[in-house]
Amino acid sequence: MFEQLVNSPINLLDPKTFVLLLILVVLEAVLSADNAIALAAIAQGIPSPQEQRKALNVGLVLAYILRIVLILAATWVVKFWQFELLGAAYLLWLVYSYFTSKKEEEEEQENPHHLGNRSFWQTIPLIAFTDLAFSLDSVTTSIAVSDQTWLILIGGTIGIITLRFLAGLFIRWLKEYTYLEDAGFVTVGLVGFRLLLKAFDSPLVPPEWLMISSIILILIWGFSKKNEQVQEKIKD
Repeated sequence: MFEQLVNSPINLLDPKTFVLLLILVVLEAVLSADNAIALAAIAQGIPSPQEQRKALNVGLVLAYILRIVLILAATWVVKFWQFELLGAAYLLWLVYSYFTSKKEEEEEQENPHHLGNRSFWQTIPLIAFTDLAFSLDSVTTSIAVSDQTWLILIGGTIGIITLRFLAGLFIRWLKEYTYLEDAGFVTVGLVGFRLLLKAFDSPLVPPEWLMISSIILILIWGFSKKNEQVQEKIKD
């Protein structure tokens, strides 16, 4: 794929190229919604809002580097189902950690934070590797749309920028909506389960349209109830 990147002509004035780039950007935006809420919830584990933003910035720079490596090595990576299995295991572990720690904290009558409060440097690799696990699916989708590596790289770059702004919004919304964090981790579980089925080449792998529809419905549930404390502050 690296040779293809070097040898492929870049012509943004070509209407076909422009349409393909537009499709890739839309795909990145749609596939980034569940990723963004997961990264926002991870960053929320840092008590300081300033450190949260900084962790997102640094974590996503590292995530971008890992994405580029994944895209350049994609034709090799897709031959090994073990990568999808590792990605699925990581995402499912995140979901398990979130719900088990939340239950423990509720029993202790503390404010729920998945995986507990974490330091800045603990959060950065979590952000980077969570994005990488999500990227396994989106990069495969991008390759199916276009065989032009440089085009996929541009789409991925725009996707990371979009992800940063979406994650920033979700950090604010996580405090405003009661079910949003739970909804985010349910979508993480769905993506992890789909990767698990793909790793074993199962005929039960749900199609992309069904995954997107399911995620939209889950996010609608996530936004269905506002936090009462936030509503009271707005009234005051």
